[in-house]
Amino acid sequence: MCGEDLGIATFSTGNPRQAEDCVCQVCRLAPPPFRRAVAHGIYQGTLRDLIHSLKYERVTPIANGLGYRLASAIARLAGEAPSEMLVVPVPQHHSKQRSRGYNQAELLARAALKILRHTHPEWKLQLSSETLVRSRETASQFGLTIRQRRDNLRGVFSVPDGESVAGLDILLIDDIYTSGATARACSKALIKAGAASVWVATLARAQREGVAFWDPNFGKTAGAFNRVGNQSSSPGS
Repeated sequence: MCGEDLGIATFSTGNPRQAEDCVCQVCRLAPPPFRRAVAHGIYQGTLRDLIHSLKYERVTPIANGLGYRLASAIARLAGEAPSEMLVVPVPQHHSKQRSRGYNQAELLARAALKILRHTHPEWKLQLSSETLVRSRETASQFGLTIRQRRDNLRGVFSVPDGESVAGLDILLIDDIYTSGATARACSKALIKAGAASVWVATLARAQREGVAFWDPNFGKTAGAFNRVGNQSSSPGS
């Protein structure tokens, strides 16, 4: 569901496991309102540096290259997600966007759509940057627990015009998926307004601490619990 890389697709047997066996504990306990989330890569190394350059250093030209990577993630939904979707970037509060000068999620969405129009012409994807709004500025998500992140975003997102999403399938775009709090909050607002379904695509995914990566060549987890990009390491959502 959420796209957590559990590293157990071929765990112990070397054979693919059923999809329901690869659902993380968070999704088992509280199924998300969106259908599925995909990401290009893990929030670390070069990808992390590039996102920071776009998000905080205003290096906007790299959005085109990053959009290509985002498009590759979205392409994994082909054959599963609807062929016609409204593409909605996660919004910033107007004060932050005015200060920064742009919304990085919107830049990434625009760049990815340019690629997908050529690679997947059968898809009808229409960008809508005004569909979802952020009603207030929130405290930084950095260092918050999953529950605190969700509480921090409660009631923040809304759809001013319900008719704009009624009966439509939505592709929600953001730069980073950390705990899923933002994706869940946005999806709830969209579903409440009448959207038929919500699918989520992000450039990066921050892996939760304690997730094991199974190495079938050695028959054991690579390095016990390979900790990459735990929740507190990312200022994302």
